[in-house]
Amino acid sequence: MTTILDARGLNCPLPVLKANKALKAMAAGETLTVLASDPAAPKDFEAFCSATGHRLIAIEHRDGEFVIAVRKAAAAS
Repeated sequence: MTTILDARGLNCPLPVLKANKALKAMAAGETLTVLASDPAAPKDFEAFCSATGHRLIAIEHRDGEFVIAVRKAAAAS
């Protein structure tokens, strides 16, 4: 299942904070697709995924916006 989060128009750190909240409500292995316009979003999501263990699947730049896909990590056992 894929969830879409529209974070366009939001600046750092709001896209990552909203993504973190959305991921908490998702099951392990599900994908969150974030739509962002903040130029800092790609680096922010790289750092976020590195710190949390979520998997950064893709970052695409389309028409001045970013489409960022993150797969939720399995819960720690």
